[in-house]
Amino acid sequence: MQARPGFRKPPHRRWTRAPSFVTRGGSHAAAGCQAHRRTARRTRRARWRHGRPDGRDEIVDAARSLYEEKGLSRTTIQDITARLGVTRSLFYHYFPNKDAVTSAVLDTYVADFVEAVHYWDRERKVGQIDDALASVVRLLRLGLFEDGSFRHALASDENASLYLEFVNRVADRVATYMEEHTVKDYEALHKIRIEHVHETFYVLVLGLVGYLRRHPDADDEMLADLIAQTLHLDR
Repeated sequence: MQARPGFRKPPHRRWTRAPSFVTRGGSHAAAGCQAHRRTARRTRRARWRHGRPDGRDEIVDAARSLYEEKGLSRTTIQDITARLGVTRSLFYHYFPNKDAVTSAVLDTYVADFVEAVHYWDRERKVGQIDDALASVVRLLRLGLFEDGSFRHALASDENASLYLEFVNRVADRVATYMEEHTVKDYEALHKIRIEHVHETFYVLVLGLVGYLRRHPDADDEMLADLIAQTLHLDR
């Protein structure tokens, strides 16, 4: 096999597993997320077999795995390149520094959460607003506060700005999705009683995340009520 310059195929390839918040409970939503990620992995494996790896994605996957295993502060660029069996020059071809690859890793977590929201939206039952609220609160807890070295590192004071960036990206992507999909479905059966839809969802997500960080034992029913009141939902 003709390897791409700078790449040496590692003897034992590691592939990033689906985050546990989309695999717990055996739900259809979790199954859909897993299938999507399996397809992505098969595509990457095919690129390796044909000597055409997607260098950037491989580096991001390796960094994410190492952050989850060792933590953010304990992972070096050398660790990432060693995991893949690639040269440091190839890393710097795609990323100027560790902060840049960390930002790309954040994007994968954001994409995972938005994907989970997509499957939550697909599986919810039309008209069953209370059930949808209860399940979205559980999704928020698991998706944004899942245990793991990287999550704990993000939540530390040292990485406060990085965590804020992560939460803002989640809020923006979720608000966009809700505005383009869930709100339109709701509007078919109910009157929309809020203005500035995107901004309302954005602020709602930020507020819920901030409140849960301060009050992790908050009652789920109370959180569901806060969402319903903010969005003026018909229940």
